[in-house]
Amino acid sequence: MVIAAIGDYGADNQSEADVAELVMSWQPDFIITLGDNNYPVGAADHIDEAIGQFYHSYIYPYQGSFGEGADVNRFYPSLGNHDLQTENGKPYYDYFTLPGNERYYDFTWGPLHLFALNTNDSEPDGVGASSIQAEWLKAGLAASTSTWDIVYMHYPPYSSGTHGSTDWARWPYAEWGADVVLAGHDHTYERLDEGGMTYFVNGLGGAGIYNFVDILDGSQVRYNADHGAMRMETTKERITFEFITWTGEVVDSYEMNK
Repeated sequence: MVIAAIGDYGADNQSEADVAELVMSWQPDFIITLGDNNYPVGAADHIDEAIGQFYHSYIYPYQGSFGEGADVNRFYPSLGNHDLQTENGKPYYDYFTLPGNERYYDFTWGPLHLFALNTNDSEPDGVGASSIQAEWLKAGLAASTSTWDIVYMHYPPYSSGTHGSTDWARWPYAEWGADVVLAGHDHTYERLDEGGMTYFVNGLGGAGIYNFVDILDGSQVRYNADHGAMRMETTKERITFEFITWTGEVVDSYEMNK
């Protein structure tokens, strides 16, 4: 099974188109996003150009103008700060039909249980480790019977990039049962080990590239030379994470085994 993860991508530019072409060449079973789906301000009159233009065949129901949508939804975004700048995210909520309250939700696919969080500090159920949203995640991870439990969001708990780490997103994910955490916001690629837990920052989906600033001790791989996306290939025994540039260069490959 192949999954694609894209972050900070919705710029409607050539870089986004290049990354989308790469992602579609993988024919992933489904796509997750790490926020900032619709630059610059999450406007309704731009959202189809930012998302549907490239990924309409994965979206259900799709009501845009770029072709037919999917028969079942295979596109699972998470909320970024730019997505909320118009009417508190109304264009985003109108465009997608997602599980749960749509701000944060979970779904299962094969051996995977995925949890999309809303780490924007405007979230009414809170963003701290003792919030209603965190309690929902803790309970969901405890109840999960899937082989792999993946948590993803926009603001990175740990990052060496321009924005840096997000204190309020530092929940005890490993203790609660997560296997890996993916985020965006910093327009870089980074793999980190923090307390024995693997974290990824994947924000090179199309928007302008950022610098690395304060390098964290747990930072293991860093890249910001070009745009790209993450390809995840999984079985019940193994999951491989690869960050690949739009030209096909494999920047990083990391494998986890059960």
